[in-house]
Amino acid sequence: MEKHARDYAAEPRLEQGRFLLIAGFGARFTACTMQDIPLVWEKFLPWLGKVPGEKDEVTYGVGCNPDGEGGFEYIAGVEISRLDDLPEQFRWIEIQPARYAVFEHKGPLKQLPETFRYIWDVWLPQSGHAAADAPEFERYSEDFNPKTGEGSLEIWIPLQP
Repeated sequence: MEKHARDYAAEPRLEQGRFLLIAGFGARFTACTMQDIPLVWEKFLPWLGKVPGEKDEVTYGVGCNPDGEGGFEYIAGVEISRLDDLPEQFRWIEIQPARYAVFEHKGPLKQLPETFRYIWDVWLPQSGHAAADAPEFERYSEDFNPKTGEGSLEIWIPLQP
């Protein structure tokens, strides 16, 4: 039996997000180049635990700075407490407090694009909510294993008030 994206993302919970300062490695992508996002993670993961001001081992994948033509920046990183001493090649972004729809992704990482399609093409249009013009992010728990996909992975979509 074929699995659908809705099998990997349950109904979301609504949550008030807090201020986050995320730093890591970033690159620009389009719908045609999104399959290369794992390369940003490959570059960043050796830095895990060594980022100046790193708060914990929760990692974030932040989609931000859209160009209006389908392109966006993606930053793979961690929450930091300060910008001092950040290596020159690092990108960083401030995420302001907002209301979010938080989806838990269940299943392999390779199914993540299907979960995003479900969120944007099915859930959001039917939900009565509208996405805010703010960064969206994936939050990977400390125990998340990128090789097995085990551990908690959440997708945080900012909502308009």
